Amino acid sequence: MNTINSLLDKIERSKELDFGAIFNDSIELFKKTWLQGFLLFLFTLIIMLPLIIVLYIPMIGLIIAQQDGGYAGNEAFDNFFAGMSIFYILFVLVGVFVLGALSFALNAGFYRIMKKLDDNEVTTTSDFFYFVKTKYLGKSFMLMLVSILIAIPSALLCYIPLIYMIVPLSFISIVFAFNPDFTVGEIVKSSFKLANKKWLIAFGLIVVSSILSQIVGYLLCGIGLLFTATFVYHPIYFIYKNVIGFNETNPIDEIGTSTE
Repeated sequence: MNTINSLLDKIERSKELDFGAIFNDSIELFKKTWLQGFLLFLFTLIIMLPLIIVLYIPMIGLIIAQQDGGYAGNEAFDNFFAGMSIFYILFVLVGVFVLGALSFALNAGFYRIMKKLDDNEVTTTSDFFYFVKTKYLGKSFMLMLVSILIAIPSALLCYIPLIYMIVPLSFISIVFAFNPDFTVGEIVKSSFKLANKKWLIAFGLIVVSSILSQIVGYLLCGIGLLFTATFVYHPIYFIYKNVIGFNETNPIDEIGTSTE
């Protein structure tokens, strides 16, 4: 198990990474994980569906009101926003945070699935829900909240700071996935440390993998995006693997180390 000090030390002492090697490894691993990536999309959609319904039912009422009153008038819009109670707005906000925390936990579970497939191990559907437990959901909620509090001000500042923040925000989920016992502060600190050390290669891989997944998805009549969208997770995984690793002990190395 990594401690925060050992993890930060690994990041500090890490060697240069090869862009092409990580990208090629990402493609090879994606050949094993594309189905699980599609399942991640489906599970996320199912989780978000109640919130989508709650948001769009009032919009349907607005459309009907517009049709009755004519599209030229603004009365339907005025009545719609006036009728939105503070309780409805609070309910939507709470729903966004709760369901967002569940989605964050699923993403962390997907990283664990990627590691299993990378090691040629068997995975099950339950692996997606490894972090959908009481002991982890509170931390998932806080990490998602921290991510939002970082992203929103960055976006408001003409989006330039957000370009930098894309990288550390991308590492938060995987640091949590393989170090769930870290505190929220330690996870965020580790993510920024890793991002600062490997920002340029990480940003380049994120951009290239995102563009490639979009192009391939659209070439497959658009529906391919459901399968290729998670490709961007793979370079993040291999950066983490090459810089920090998973603290696995080879059984051969343990021979002679046990006490009689």
